[in-house]
Amino acid sequence: MAVGWIDTHCHLDAGEFDADRDAVAARAAAAGVAMQVLPAVTAAHFDTVRELAHRLGLAYALGIHPLYVDGADDADLDTLARTLERRRDDPRLVAVGEIGLDGFVAGLDRERQQRFYLAQLKLARAVGLPVVLHVRRSADELLAGLRRVEVLGGIVHAFNGSEVQARGFVDRGFALGFGGAMTFERALQIRRLAAGLPESVPVLETDAPDIPPQWLREPGAAARRNEPAELPRIALTLAALRGWSIERTAAQTTANALAALPRLTALVGGA
Repeated sequence: MAVGWIDTHCHLDAGEFDADRDAVAARAAAAGVAMQVLPAVTAAHFDTVRELAHRLGLAYALGIHPLYVDGADDADLDTLARTLERRRDDPRLVAVGEIGLDGFVAGLDRERQQRFYLAQLKLARAVGLPVVLHVRRSADELLAGLRRVEVLGGIVHAFNGSEVQARGFVDRGFALGFGGAMTFERALQIRRLAAGLPESVPVLETDAPDIPPQWLREPGAAARRNEPAELPRIALTLAALRGWSIERTAAQTTANALAALPRLTALVGGA
């Protein structure tokens, strides 16, 4: 039985792919990755991710990443608002993202992050799109923002919080993204969540070129570049943790992705 996969978070526009981007996309397709979601991280890449999605038959999201907020201009929020309005009927635009808060990297302006986060939630609500959230040591603050500005759910990318925090997002209509970090045996909390949360919660992602799985991190060597073609092998870990067949893992995570990002349904269906 053939299976198909959705990589719900892949930065195919990143500079690490400049030399062989089309080959990377071809390898992913050959591996059975039928769809990728390409989230923007800066206003400068809004057109880039859109053009890639249309050229390669993928999906995209538009947003300003919290790690890039300090270098962003306030006018970038206006650019995002105009672009979302202009592209709101583009079937390949499936979310606002990657947005959120980062409490891990030292020296970031947290107040500015909060302002950009809340503003982008409001834009998502205005255009009726779900969001793709970045969360690192910020789950409680993200949830507080979602209580202030309700949106149509979405995906919490690379979640690594508590079960209580996980259920806080799930109760607000979010799926949780699991990727390369899940493949490490010492990632006990991530693996517990992947194994124990309701079956309607997990979606798969690579975050390529980042968060490489265990087999791309050889002891004593620099981690190799992650690619969307690694997704089916990452999925084997989720299947083992949950006791699922690979076919069930593909079907369930695909259904979860379509529920979290409804516009993907037409794209995966070939529309």
